[in-house]
Amino acid sequence: MHLTAVKKANEFIKEHLQEINPLYRHHFHLMGEVGWINDPNGFIYYQGEYHLFFQYYPYDSVWGPMHWGHAKSKDLTHWEALPVALAPSEEYDRGGCFSGSAIEKDGKLYLMYTGHVEEGDFRREVQCLAVSTDGVTFEKYAGNPVISEPHIANVAKIEEFRDPKVFKKEETYYCVVAAETFDKRGQILLFKSADLFDWSFVSVLLEGTKKQGVMWECPDLFHLDGKDVLIMSPIEYEREEHAYWNLNSTIAFIGEVNWETGKFAVENAHEIDYGLDFYAPQTCLGPNEERIMVAWMQMWKRKMPTHERNHGWAGAMTLPRELHVVDNCLVQSIPETFLKQLELQTVVENHSLDKEDYQANLVNTQQYLKIQLTLPEEGVVQINYAKSAKGYLALYYDAKKEQLTLSREQMGEALPGDELEILTKRTVPVQLKQNEFTLELIRDTTSIELITQDGQTMTMTFYEEKPGEGSLFEITGNAIINKIEVSEIK
Repeated sequence: MHLTAVKKANEFIKEHLQEINPLYRHHFHLMGEVGWINDPNGFIYYQGEYHLFFQYYPYDSVWGPMHWGHAKSKDLTHWEALPVALAPSEEYDRGGCFSGSAIEKDGKLYLMYTGHVEEGDFRREVQCLAVSTDGVTFEKYAGNPVISEPHIANVAKIEEFRDPKVFKKEETYYCVVAAETFDKRGQILLFKSADLFDWSFVSVLLEGTKKQGVMWECPDLFHLDGKDVLIMSPIEYEREEHAYWNLNSTIAFIGEVNWETGKFAVENAHEIDYGLDFYAPQTCLGPNEERIMVAWMQMWKRKMPTHERNHGWAGAMTLPRELHVVDNCLVQSIPETFLKQLELQTVVENHSLDKEDYQANLVNTQQYLKIQLTLPEEGVVQINYAKSAKGYLALYYDAKKEQLTLSREQMGEALPGDELEILTKRTVPVQLKQNEFTLELIRDTTSIELITQDGQTMTMTFYEEKPGEGSLFEITGNAIINKIEVSEIK
């Protein structure tokens, strides 16, 4: 049944490739060939290549019964589409193969995923395995599910129990799974196994308060730079000044796991990305043990123009990012594999904005910019990006407040969601370093990703009527441009 369902999906994709409208398609961000995608799944470096699976519904550009799409890359920039890996087919996953992860064991590639069933008032989520000997074709384990009701009796509800992230510590396999408490709070459960097949419950690793959301999704637990890091995506986390403004957020807990008690001691927590389109991140280890993270570059229940305009696809992944822990905070940077793909086009140096505003034409819709400024203590600077007669993206930095704001209010069509108001901008705190402000900007057709000098990020989509029609780049304010580098992606 499973291989038949997979074959059907792959044939549908092949038959409908030519119907896709490419107007808003990205060039170096992973997308589905057709249809809808959301959460990244099974992110792993396997046999010399990065493999990234994802939640996928090929039959329409809206969410539907979840399959697992699949792509691979050698450099995290150029992606090769592979056949669909998983499709709903069994009694335990007939409503969808929900999010999960991947691990290598004895040369084979294992996927651990959530089998979902929802029919009327009945809802059930259990954890399942599939295995491949070639990294492309997967067979579901005959003993599925491997984690189900007996494992969580009196601990969590089987109706909200999903997104296993599997990893190995010494000789033992572990997985963290998201769950909801009986009074609608988020919690992360820890399980262990000697062989990936026979699992036992260890503990409630961490439990949230009422203000921290009604459900935690997509957990990921790893050790980095001497700290344990637990990342997850809470639903309806209460706002805190500039943080957690989206309906669904992402958060990093930094601290230490006590492996004897199975408890996570939190030392610090903060939002992972301060943009409007970032959710469900997942990490993997690269070939040099570097920790790489990728997320869904979208937000639930927001308007999606590619669906509204019948373009035949919806959703994309963020640019993968390298992670570190600095001063008990999770910081992000661009992987070296991406930087090697850049071709330097323009360099501007030593320009005083006090004497003259800076303007330039940027005609490419795939760009990397590195902007280095010197500001006085109360200096302000505004960067208008992709500006045309119809609008622009606005970046505003206030040195006195030490805040960077990114706004799409003046760019393209509104993208309403289920928040109380239409969100058009977000703000992130950024401290000057010896009066210097450095910002990296990555643009790919309909997306912008910012990385600040202290490793915080802002991710946002936007939709010009015609991508590239807004080509003007300008900077105004009281500052000195030390250097601007403009590069294109090979």
